[in-house]
Amino acid sequence: MGPNQSLLSYMQIAEGVLPQVLTTARTGRAISLKNYRRCLVVLYKGVGTAGDDPTITLLQGTDIAFGTNKALNFTVIHVKMDLTKLSDVGQWTKVTQAAGNTYTDATSAEQAALWAIDVKAEDLDIANNYDCIRASISDVGTNAQYGCILYFPYDPIIQAQPSDMASVVAD
Repeated sequence: MGPNQSLLSYMQIAEGVLPQVLTTARTGRAISLKNYRRCLVVLYKGVGTAGDDPTITLLQGTDIAFGTNKALNFTVIHVKMDLTKLSDVGQWTKVTQAAGNTYTDATSAEQAALWAIDVKAEDLDIANNYDCIRASISDVGTNAQYGCILYFPYDPIIQAQPSDMASVVAD
């Protein structure tokens, strides 16, 4: 990326789960990575009640309709969590886990949090035509805790101006 090039010439931004109360499970929208080599999946949530810890789940699918899907395992997630405001946190904390398609933290409910999972398109089951992803958030319990998921597909296969970037919501 050149020094005068907009970041939006290198990445897209798409909603996975709109900001809302997480008292019921929230299934994210599926996006296609056909035209991108990577995608940063970000969960952003507010402070909730102890014990109402969210779980993020990643799946891969063969199309946007997501009729055929399966687990998308990952081993690394980067987190920022704080009791009051994330601006006090500074750097990311790298968390390594056994390969699995979910992540939760037993003290995350009572903290504001940013969780980031970097997905490589090559990690999908490309041989069987899996090129779409979807992230979801579990039901956190009965107490209000707001959150959302954003997708940041980046490293496009074809570089373009922001207005000409390839869509991630079409097969």
